[in-house]
Amino acid sequence: MPSKTATKKPASKASDKGKPNALQQPLKPSAELAAVVGEGPLPRGEVVSKVWEYIKSKDLQNPQNRREILADDKLQKVFGKDKVTMFEMNKHLAQHLK
Repeated sequence: MPSKTATKKPASKASDKGKPNALQQPLKPSAELAAVVGEGPLPRGEVVSKVWEYIKSKDLQNPQNRREILADDKLQKVFGKDKVTMFEMNKHLAQHLK
C-alpha cells in the first residue's frame, strides 16, 4: 500500500544564470550623476546607496526634517532644485540613468 505522506521537493535556489532584473541591471549615469557616484555602469540600488553615502558624508539632510535633502552644487545639477524629499530623489535619479 502506497504511503500517503507527501514527499518534499528541495527548495529551488535562485540561479546565477539568466537576465538580471531591473534593479540589478547596470545603468550608465549621466555626467551630472557621475560626478557623485562615479563613471562606470552601476545597478540602480548601488546608485541610490552611493548617493546616500554622498548625502551623509556632506551632511546634506535637513536637521529639522531628516527626510529632506538640501542639495549642494553637484546634487542641484542632478535634482534640478535645491531641496528634495527622500521620496522624490529616486524619480530624479531615474532621469539620469540609461
